[in-house]
Amino acid sequence: MNRNLLLVIFLVVFSSGFADGRSFFASPVSDQLRTILEQENQGGQLILQGKALANMAEIHVFYDGRNFEEAWSANGILLERAYELRFEIRQSKFDGLNPEDYYSTLIDSFFQKFESNKKSGVANDLGEVAQLDLLLTDGFFKLAAHLERGKVDPGQLGSDWEISRKSQKADLTALLLQAVQSNEIRRNLESLYPDFTIYRKGREVIRALDELRKQDSLDWKNIKVDKAIKVGDSHNAIPAIRERLQFWGHLSAYTYADPKFYDSTLFIGVKSFQARNGMEPDGAIGKNTAAGLNSSPTSLMDKAAVNMERLRWLPDTVREAEFILVNIANYQLDYLKNLDTLLSAKVIVGKQYHESPIFTAPMSYIVFSPYWNIPPSITKSEIIPAVRRNPSYLSQKNMEVVTNAGKHVDPNSVNWSSRSFPYMIRQKPGGSNSLGLVKFMFPNSHNVYIHDTPARTLFAKEDRALSHGCIRIQDPAKFAEILLKDVPGWTPEKIDNAMHHTEEQIVRLPRKIPVVLVYLTFWADSKGQPHFRQDIYDRDEEVLELLKK
Repeated sequence: MNRNLLLVIFLVVFSSGFADGRSFFASPVSDQLRTILEQENQGGQLILQGKALANMAEIHVFYDGRNFEEAWSANGILLERAYELRFEIRQSKFDGLNPEDYYSTLIDSFFQKFESNKKSGVANDLGEVAQLDLLLTDGFFKLAAHLERGKVDPGQLGSDWEISRKSQKADLTALLLQAVQSNEIRRNLESLYPDFTIYRKGREVIRALDELRKQDSLDWKNIKVDKAIKVGDSHNAIPAIRERLQFWGHLSAYTYADPKFYDSTLFIGVKSFQARNGMEPDGAIGKNTAAGLNSSPTSLMDKAAVNMERLRWLPDTVREAEFILVNIANYQLDYLKNLDTLLSAKVIVGKQYHESPIFTAPMSYIVFSPYWNIPPSITKSEIIPAVRRNPSYLSQKNMEVVTNAGKHVDPNSVNWSSRSFPYMIRQKPGGSNSLGLVKFMFPNSHNVYIHDTPARTLFAKEDRALSHGCIRIQDPAKFAEILLKDVPGWTPEKIDNAMHHTEEQIVRLPRKIPVVLVYLTFWADSKGQPHFRQDIYDRDEEVLELLKK
């Protein structure tokens, strides 16, 4: 009896849906969506209007979960949220992303056609409405994924970026469902932004540059400077320099007798430009100043885009309450705690053929009056050839030969002409030690650390890519004082004493502090001011090409 009743109910319900030829799905567009998705290629690929959709697994889950109901239209008419998503796709250029990755032009063509149909009183083709629905959905998924963790995989770069790309945390299907149900597309996409103030400020910088780009009528042909141009000189590049300084607001219009003469008014403008761009404001127009002045709004937008992408790669650990940040491209170390900058110091980083790597590791101890255990590569390329030329080289440099176990070896007993060298050379503690008087250790596979240096005059240089890869800090005593602030007994006097011993002294930190070495050639500060730096390792172009690919 019960079985017969169930059969009757089944036949009544389903015959009402299909007997007259109507689909069981919610609307004619739903039926179109189901049909399109069932035509997916065997390889799991679906191509619409020449575009291969990228997120088929998520698309199937999303539409199957809503019985193939369309997300962006009703009764064949586009909803407000469809317009909002189109706007967000266009706005993605301010994230340094390419709106075409999210089908911007194709989506616009559908919108234009549907708006034209509305004016003409013609119904939209339901198959096209379904196609647009799928394009918008896939565009949302692609944009959301890129906002959360970047478009480019840093692990595929030729240059060293060894900070692990953050993992995907957002459930993009659930996020889209929430965005559709709440009609809040923008708010849900914004929830994926990196949690750094400089990211949102960076978007505003790119927006401002885009407005400048629209007004730009200058010829940005490269200014070439063979030797520094100084006030009082005459040079063919001066007219272009004057024009560009006025464009960027560092110089007001003024009258001058000779357009090629470097006068005192221009001098003030040059110094303003240099100070704003992290250069020594000496008024001399050298290669760095010329390179900065060669940057158009378009090229600066590209530079900003590359660094917005780098911010999207950074993991959540970079937002710790306490960490040490070294921006290699800015030659600067910042020690931050609870959003306060406790120390900012100039640093010297690796020269171009000894580039400082990009990675993160916890700092765990300090070594006062350190030995410098010279790396085998430096021993082979620099020390051994120097000893061959000058047998007194080791004693003059306060160096000694030891076994790998630390046992002293008489340098006179070493065959310096041999191809093999089964020993280690180290420099003794002291003022002439290449590591200076203290080093700060965050053990890592690169054998990179932060240390003092006896060559303090190098910090006055504008270009400070001068080391073999390690990070030299300008004020190591102050840095040690801050790090040991909560350790009883470590007064400035005790630190100074420890830095001038003849033997090493190791001090463990009471807590491990993350050290993050990054490479940012652009950022915006908390006030929204942009900061651009030279691409000292020529790494920006590789990322830019992949972003535009």
